[in-house]
Amino acid sequence: MTFFRITLAASAVVTLASCSSMGSMDPSQLMQSGQLATQALSLSDSDVRTLSDKSCAELDKENKIAPANSPYTQRLNKISKQLGDNINGVPVNYKVYVTKDVNAWAMANGCVRVYSGLMDLMNDDEVRGVVGHEMGHVALGHTKKAMQVAYATSAARTVASSAGGVVGSLSASQLGDLSEKFVNAQFSQSQETAADDYSFDSQKKKGYDPKGLVTAFQKLANIDGGQSSMLSSHPASPARAKHIQDRIASGK
Repeated sequence: MTFFRITLAASAVVTLASCSSMGSMDPSQLMQSGQLATQALSLSDSDVRTLSDKSCAELDKENKIAPANSPYTQRLNKISKQLGDNINGVPVNYKVYVTKDVNAWAMANGCVRVYSGLMDLMNDDEVRGVVGHEMGHVALGHTKKAMQVAYATSAARTVASSAGGVVGSLSASQLGDLSEKFVNAQFSQSQETAADDYSFDSQKKKGYDPKGLVTAFQKLANIDGGQSSMLSSHPASPARAKHIQDRIASGK
């Protein structure tokens, strides 16, 4: 499933470049666009973290960040102490975006962002479960693949020489496009389940009740898809809630 998603994205890059700009591009330019897509699929961990640094900074500029004295920030500070200060050794940086949107995400560089709309909807146990799930995507390498796909799609918009390397080939506008594509990235069903299990296992290991995951999924499932960007990329199906309920019941 994951391999199919990445391969499809690479094909889309070449197809999009060919269809949208065939009249104004010579064969060498078309080949160069394809080379950018190939580069995207072989992004190193260092490249992904650098892109994550740039994307996170771009999103921080575009969104209102809750100040240190905000009840949202103080509440997230409490929850973050339960989640931990690193993901596989990478330091975590937590912030709250003040917005009615219901969402949360994490990047490979440890950038974790929680939307105030999600915090309004959920209690602390539920927020901890959801953010733990997002951190799971990082720990399990899913966000690296998502960044590869996001970069490959963004690369379709440029035929400029990548003189500055993979990361240097992105313009400011493409960086914004890349950030948006990453935040809205869709993970496979197996990746979602793995991230759910990561959050569950992490909470149990630290002595916290993981039932918040169940009620969080139930709440997300009841939201109109048009109101939550999280639903488009993280389908909160009853099956996922039941999976966690079954694990709680079995004690495993």
